[in-house]
Parts: sequence; structure tokens; C-alpha cells
Amino acid sequence: MDLLSDADVAASLDYDAAIASQRLAFESLGRGEAQQAAKTAIRTGEDTVLSYLSRLSPRHGPVAKLVSVNPGNADRDLASINATVLVLDAETGALTATMSGTTLTEIRTAAGSAVALDALAPADAGVLAVIGSGVQARAHVRALSRVRALSEVRIHSRDAARRESTAAALTAELGLDVRAVATAADAVRDAAMVVACTLSPDPVIATADLAPGATVVSVGSFEPHRREVDGDLLRTADTIVVDDVDTATHHAGPIMAALETGDLDRDGLTSLGAVLTAQAAGRKSAEELIFYNSVGIGVQDAAAALAVLGLL
Repeated sequence: MDLLSDADVAASLDYDAAIASQRLAFESLGRGEAQQAAKTAIRTGEDTVLSYLSRLSPRHGPVAKLVSVNPGNADRDLASINATVLVLDAETGALTATMSGTTLTEIRTAAGSAVALDALAPADAGVLAVIGSGVQARAHVRALSRVRALSEVRIHSRDAARRESTAAALTAELGLDVRAVATAADAVRDAAMVVACTLSPDPVIATADLAPGATVVSVGSFEPHRREVDGDLLRTADTIVVDDVDTATHHAGPIMAALETGDLDRDGLTSLGAVLTAQAAGRKSAEELIFYNSVGIGVQDAAAALAVLGLL
């Protein structure tokens, strides 16, 4: 059995490989080839434990992941999300690998967003706004730079020092024009691509500030009480895409809220897998406002873990 650390995962899963794995994951789900159990969550105070179980295809072994989300860790200078992944043999079911899932989750989440934006944002989209300045914010800039020629990146978060240091680090690392800005409105103004990477229970993006034709991604709205976008976005978006319809209706805060108020019905949701396999339309015009809500699903972990092991 292989035992892989976060460093091992990072060494084996660059962003191009991660993006390819996520494209395969969503396409497999769209074709009906992948299998996944319902995502399970247990919440205690502000902390949440999540479990995922999936199989990318009958040819691949089952993969399970256990995740702990502890927002208070930010004040302890610790990661807010920790995870462990188990990979079983396709034929025997024997345990073939245990790996830390923290870096895997970080990379696959951003890579999944890159797949979504590549499918939904205009090909010439170059301005990216990121709300948040933590691990996911950095990972998203890295991943999105692989699918779009970024002319400008604007980062906003509540912590001024952190957003400044994140912008400086990404500029040095990627050679991009990455700027820290004082408000979310400053970040999203005229931005073709907007990504929210926070753990906020309240909206961090105002729909009124968005540019026509923007593609908005939320990766922090993965629990019923987390809502990074306001209700206006759900009411006015021309297309609403989710990583998985069943999962989104039980876990995605903005989606659940809109379903409860009647501003949205289940038929108004499009899965990313359906877009990638041409079963549903993604962007139909340059002026469309598109929202993608990702809560994270098991087949993403399966594909990423198998890519780390060289089994795709």
C-alpha cells in the first residue's frame, strides 16, 4: 500500500494534469459512467465533517475521502480544510493507497473551476476577480492561468495585509499583473471572470456590481448556510450551472435558498457534465450572465487521486 503525503501529491499532480483529471471526472459523470454516493455532512458549531465515496468508472477502483472544515483554524495559522483519501483496487477492493487529501482537495477544486470557466467564459476573457486571499484563492489563480491568458487579476479580502501579500506572491510566482483592491466592487467591476473562495455565510459579491457577460464561480457555498452570492444572482443569471444537480440541491446554500423562495426550480439547473458532453448548452451569447456553484463532489477526488497514482 502506498502512503502519500501532501508533498507527494503536489509533486505528482501539476495543474495541467489536475485540469485534465477534472475534465475527465465531469465528462464521465455526464456520460453516466461515474458513480457516486450522496455527499454526507455532520456539522458541530462552525465545524463540519464531510464524506465522499465515488467510482470514476467500472474500470477504476473506488475512492473515499473524509474532510474536516474548521474555519477557526485561520486564527491558529492552520489550514481550514484537512482531508484524507483512500483508494481501493478495482478488482479486489484491497486498499492500494492512502494519501493526504488536503493538497489534493486544494488543487482539484481550483482545477474543477478552471474546467468550468473554460467551458463557460468567453475565449477572450482576460480579467479575473478573486474574492478571498487564502489557499483556494491562490490555487484558483494558478489554475485559471492555465486555461485563459490573464491580463489582470484583482484580489479582495477583508484582511488588507493578507490580500496584499497574496497578490505580491502570485505576481512573483506567475509573472501576472495581480493587484490587491480595497473592495469587492472594485475587484469585480468589468471583470469577465469572478471567483469567490471564502467560507462566508453572507454574500461577498453584489450582483449589481457585476459586468454584463460575467461568469461567476462560487466554491465556498458548499453548505446550506454558506452563501457567497446574493439572491439577485440566482434570479437574474441567464444560466446556472452546478457540479452535480442532486448534490447542489442538498448542499449549495445559494441554490437551496432560491429553491425555497421559488426563484429557481430544479429544471433551471444545468450540470457541468451535461455542458461538457454537449447534452446542454453553456454560454449562448457574450452578454449572458452565468453562475457556477461548485460544492465539490466525489468523482473529482477519484479522478485526482487516480491521476496522482498514474491510473487514469
